Amino acid sequence: MALEWRPNDPNSSLSGQILVASRHLADPNFFRTVVLVLEHGDGALGVVLNRPTAVTIEEVVPAWIELTAQPAVVFHGGPVERTAAIGLARPDGPLEPDQTWFSLTIDEPGRELGIVNLSAEPGQLAGVVRDLRIYSGYSGWSPGQLESEIQAGGWLVLDHIAFDGAFDPLTSDPATLWNQASSAAASGQGVRAIDGPSVENN
Repeated sequence: MALEWRPNDPNSSLSGQILVASRHLADPNFFRTVVLVLEHGDGALGVVLNRPTAVTIEEVVPAWIELTAQPAVVFHGGPVERTAAIGLARPDGPLEPDQTWFSLTIDEPGRELGIVNLSAEPGQLAGVVRDLRIYSGYSGWSPGQLESEIQAGGWLVLDHIAFDGAFDPLTSDPATLWNQASSAAASGQGVRAIDGPSVENN
């Protein structure tokens, strides 16, 4: 199975999808990374899912520790604005329509995942979210840049829902994510489109 970027396809937005760095991607910032795309339109924005740091949540934002997923450390979200923080979490029950501290990026039942407004008081999110993960910095692409990298074979695009629940963006064992996603890509599982750069020998 192969991958094709289809810019005129109305379903080609990559928001909520998974990017898997291929061995052809030269940028060392993304060597063997798995990225969750949070926004894609005029450019793209996402976070690297599999680069935990040695900095613990308790060291830097101890107030959030009760809501944090394991391992309870800060993750490198990407090379852009590393002093900025992005929080991802799962909903912990039905969401109130008027709450403003949490917005869903992935809304498929049983796989919901969203962005947490970290300017909130943690107590405001208790009972609203769980399995919080905090990322330092993010991954960003200017208009057309990500599309070009995909066309060049640098990234494989996988639909997270094709993993039948086995792929967990907030896994407690993030070191397994790249091998897991790469194996899925090599078998064609979850690849978004066909008739483009081959995913063989990823």
